[in-house]
Amino acid sequence: MDKTKIIVVEDNIVYCEFVCNLLAREGFRTVQAFHLSTAKKYLQQAADGDIVVSDLRLPDGNGIDLLRWMRKEGMMQPFVIMTDYAEVHTAVESMKLGSLDYIPKQLVEDKLVPLLRNILKERHTGRSRMPLFSRDGSAFQTIMKRIRLVAPTDMSVLIFGENGTGKEHIAHLLHDKSKRAGKPFVAVDCGSLTKELAPSAFFGHVRGAFTGADSAKKGYFHEAEGGTLFLDEVGNLAPETQQMLLRAIQERRFRPVGDKSDRSFNVRIIAATNEDLEKAVHEKRFRQDLLYRLHDFEITVPPLRDCQEDVMPLAEFFREIANRELECDVIGFDGEARKTLLTHAWPGNVRELRQKIMGAVLQAQTGLVTKEHLELAVTRATSPVSFALRSDAEDKERVLRALKQANGNRKVAAELLGIGRTTLYNKLEEYGLKYKFQQS
Repeated sequence: MDKTKIIVVEDNIVYCEFVCNLLAREGFRTVQAFHLSTAKKYLQQAADGDIVVSDLRLPDGNGIDLLRWMRKEGMMQPFVIMTDYAEVHTAVESMKLGSLDYIPKQLVEDKLVPLLRNILKERHTGRSRMPLFSRDGSAFQTIMKRIRLVAPTDMSVLIFGENGTGKEHIAHLLHDKSKRAGKPFVAVDCGSLTKELAPSAFFGHVRGAFTGADSAKKGYFHEAEGGTLFLDEVGNLAPETQQMLLRAIQERRFRPVGDKSDRSFNVRIIAATNEDLEKAVHEKRFRQDLLYRLHDFEITVPPLRDCQEDVMPLAEFFREIANRELECDVIGFDGEARKTLLTHAWPGNVRELRQKIMGAVLQAQTGLVTKEHLELAVTRATSPVSFALRSDAEDKERVLRALKQANGNRKVAAELLGIGRTTLYNKLEEYGLKYKFQQS
């Protein structure tokens, strides 16, 4: 079984133990939560690939309350409701909010494991992955050129970027445009791997290799054979794991824990980090020789605050996804909501934008998203944004782009450019654009 955790939310301790033991026998890792409040704490630390199995009735709420809270917070982990109460309207409500299935408790023993295996199978084939959005901003056009250049090769690629910028989406694009596109894409959360777990996780183990190894297990390298191994947040690997990984990459071979012979592999390595690895090397937290192995080619994903021309197209994209997943009918954003979106600094980048849009659509249900639905304070970016005026040759293009994003609103455009309205008016007159946009 992979690193997926099943978060079992059930207030009946005996029944919770029963479900967890049932899943453990099938190789699933489980976490128990007896209250809605405890489940929320676990979910705030959960990985995107984890799965929630929740009782409908809980001491401090119900499973639908938990599901609604998750979707509002932008948590899109698969969710399965189980209950003694075979109420059709409850099933419909849970499915509307994004529950994958609704299982009566008397059928859990027969139906839960096959359902979870089907979820994992769909995830492995990529069908459950969020659609990739083609961004048209200048920064991402540069990135796409680099992707097209390096994707057909077997060069290792290191992707740099802040948390939430979409580094894994870039890795998926590299895989999808490569000669390995029909083979597996295996993502590894390096931050979750301790030095004790890493050997088995990467290379697998044979039956009886250690206490509790009742069956053989394939590692990430085996699972990714012929395809792409994506090492997310690679800077978090323990020094011992770095050395082990370096040797495998150098020799193109690995040995499962407890085995007596090595196995060769054919995978492409793509890694990502939000850290300055050169600094980590200098501070002796990261091996320089491993950095060289991972760093054949570099792609840097800019923060969203430097790509403000992408904010509204991304917001509309996430609105459409939210409408489908939450069965809402939100048609757009009002003027104040657009201004709020365009002037927010987005410290959480694209991930934060997605979470806020999901929550706003859930609250709005129909019509237009308002500023209040977004629950965002208007802030200014702490670093220069992509609209900032830099040179005479670029100014006209940036002014036009800012006005387009602001729907012609000169006040908002001036805020995006980081200049006063009077300066903007002077620029418009200088470029012969004074009458092109309506006064606002």
